[in-house]
Amino acid sequence: MNFGKNLIVLYVSIVVGLCGCNDNKKVDLVISDTSIDSDSTKTHNNVVVDNGLKFIFPNFSKVDLVCGTMPSPNDNSVILVAEAAYTGDYLDEFQHTNIAGDHVSNGKKYQGYSCSRNTGAFVYYKNHWKFCSQDYSHELDSAAMYGGAVFTQELIIKENTLIKTPRKDFSQNIFRALCELHDNLCIIESDSITSFGDFKKKLVEANVENAIYLDMGSGWNHAWYRSSDSIVELHPKTHNYCTNWITFYEK
Repeated sequence: MNFGKNLIVLYVSIVVGLCGCNDNKKVDLVISDTSIDSDSTKTHNNVVVDNGLKFIFPNFSKVDLVCGTMPSPNDNSVILVAEAAYTGDYLDEFQHTNIAGDHVSNGKKYQGYSCSRNTGAFVYYKNHWKFCSQDYSHELDSAAMYGGAVFTQELIIKENTLIKTPRKDFSQNIFRALCELHDNLCIIESDSITSFGDFKKKLVEANVENAIYLDMGSGWNHAWYRSSDSIVELHPKTHNYCTNWITFYEK
């Protein structure tokens, strides 16, 4: 997963349905970061909006689940942050048991609360990742052993196949997911309010191989990423009840 340092180019194959036609149109998007200063040695994230979706491809060296306090933009090693697992109650103090599902943060395993909505897990250790379904308890142990990270959430797509989720297709929101697309990790978000069914359909049209939901409740949808030397915020921060964040660190 090596990217060029001065100019990053990603080819994303998007399949878009044509109105009034049974055929599908395949579009190859060339995503290049041309906003980098000439003396810049690297870019942090590549962002493109297409077919109602915003794609954020981080150029990272490490992924972790940070718990308790949201990573600060003042930490220059952090390039992308978004809320991951659900949070239980509105507590005055952080507790790992207030995170939905067992999880691993910075190589340490913690017990969260049982959540029936969590149908899968994202696992990262030894510079590799997995999107898991069914029994993934051994993966939590492996991630803890190798200093990795795990969170559990609603699995949307597993190996190019849509997974039935507890969330209803008619529900409306701006939706976000951690995805694998052409063997690259990315965060994909709808660029406006849409139905969950339409969001899933567009992920499939984009040929997303694996996808797991990221919490998008009001305030929990606050995220940020680093663009060159500036910070781009996604949705305002309205409270301090968030508990855990999928965090990408620079290459």
